[in-house]
Amino acid sequence: MGINWDHFTKDLDSMPEVILGTVTIYALIILYTRIFGLKSFSKMTGFDFLNTVAIGNLLAMSAATSSPSLFVGALLIGIFYLFNYLITWFSFNSKTVEEVIDNSPMLLMRNGKVLYKNLEKTKVTENELRGKLREANVLRLSEVRAVILETTGDVSVIHTSENKEPEDYIMEDVRRS
Repeated sequence: MGINWDHFTKDLDSMPEVILGTVTIYALIILYTRIFGLKSFSKMTGFDFLNTVAIGNLLAMSAATSSPSLFVGALLIGIFYLFNYLITWFSFNSKTVEEVIDNSPMLLMRNGKVLYKNLEKTKVTENELRGKLREANVLRLSEVRAVILETTGDVSVIHTSENKEPEDYIMEDVRRS
């Protein structure tokens, strides 16, 4: 069984276009980020995360496969930036739009007690919860004030050895059930 060297070398003649395309798309992403702001790459909402994944995918496809073409890829990336900006703008300026578009964070634990109904609603397993508690260096469940599944899918663990409750501002948008 011989090695098919053509598999490794067949597209070498397209390398200048791949390099030029990658540099061009990369420069456009920097320009778009300067225009639309750094929040374009945040994970604050599901839409922000979707935007980041879509842009990364389009960058890779345009640069490496030329499908979509460099021009179409640049245009699509610009449209994703614009959509993300508009969604953010409308959410910022309208509480109703924000409520329709964004999920609310969900409380998974409160004052050392696991909220099993909320684990079931969010499809978070107890093993995943325990893992997040360990990541946050929790030593005792009694130290846990709140565990919150954020809108991005991240888990926040608020804990302290003192008998203090989180301020209302921190917990204001968190669904209890």
